[in-house]
Amino acid sequence: LCLPSADRLSSPPQAAGFPAGISHEPRAPQSNREILIDVQGLKKSYHTPAGDFEALHSIDMKIFRGEFVALLGKSGAGKSTLINMLSGIDRPTDGAIVIDGVPIHELSEDQLARWRGHNLGVVFQFFQLLPSISLIENITLAMDFNGTSPPGGRRERALELLEQVGIGDHGAKVPSKISGGQQQRVAIARALANDPQLILADEPTGNLDSQTATGIMDLFVELKSLGKTLLVVTHDREVAQRADRILHIEEGRLLPDRSQPSPEGQPAIGQPGELVRE
Repeated sequence: LCLPSADRLSSPPQAAGFPAGISHEPRAPQSNREILIDVQGLKKSYHTPAGDFEALHSIDMKIFRGEFVALLGKSGAGKSTLINMLSGIDRPTDGAIVIDGVPIHELSEDQLARWRGHNLGVVFQFFQLLPSISLIENITLAMDFNGTSPPGGRRERALELLEQVGIGDHGAKVPSKISGGQQQRVAIARALANDPQLILADEPTGNLDSQTATGIMDLFVELKSLGKTLLVVTHDREVAQRADRILHIEEGRLLPDRSQPSPEGQPAIGQPGELVRE
């Protein structure tokens, strides 16, 4: 993979409309232990004909800047619900979510949209590429919405991103003309379009064969080396083992300490909210 060095990553322009004292801009890191995501008492309930269903139960979680964290759990455990809370796609019933000093649970929908466009990249299991436009246009569309690159340079940046994820020769194709693994690489390139500090990935290897999944995880590891912070949701332990730290979720709860000796060269499994020490 050929990804840009950290000093080549550009910062997005200032956006208006945030409450006093709140900026959408990422702050410069102050230390290797700086908390980027701070979740406290997070609850999410849904009203159903059978009664209220509590999908998340008082989640407390901290993720540090520059970490690569895996959220491991079975189907229905609450993984995607938590990702939706962190991305602002859905609202918590109770609790607080602070990302880089911004209490996103307090932002309006317009403020959330601006904040998300400048600070967050999301990678979905089913790619979510627009089928009738080219791969290049799928990427430039994200820039069009947020205005983070000069209009004349967006196509060039999209081509650079496709090259960086290993499919630079396919930019003019529509999604149906490339493989599933290649589509996921396009989705990652799109997530990087506005140079976000945080990448959230919801089962990004769930529809891929093991060899292709390994390539996608290699790409995430490379992004981490460039200073990006990643939270990857998965049900696959082999995928999770590529992360710096593994959090376990079950029935809407982050489990207490399940630390255990790890195989040589593999990260240990540790308590939510704390760095693992082998």
